[in-house]
Amino acid sequence: MRTLEQIREQIEQASDRRAELWHKLSEGHDPSVATKLHELEREIEQLWNEQRSVRAAIRFGDREKILRRARTEERIERSAA
Repeated sequence: MRTLEQIREQIEQASDRRAELWHKLSEGHDPSVATKLHELEREIEQLWNEQRSVRAAIRFGDREKILRRARTEERIERSAA
């Protein structure tokens, strides 16, 4: 798992590249630039999702452990009922 700082750096770099692509598009429509821009938008979205996941793991703990504990609690509640 990457650190928040590594993810943040990648987001900044991708955002800079996005600004450059938008500038190129402002000079005139180029389908290849538009395609690169859409791909970069998806990459940035994935990076933000990864950052949210890492923040949640830092704050609440490992997702798998949380799910295991919740399933165990559900089983106990069903058994008690």
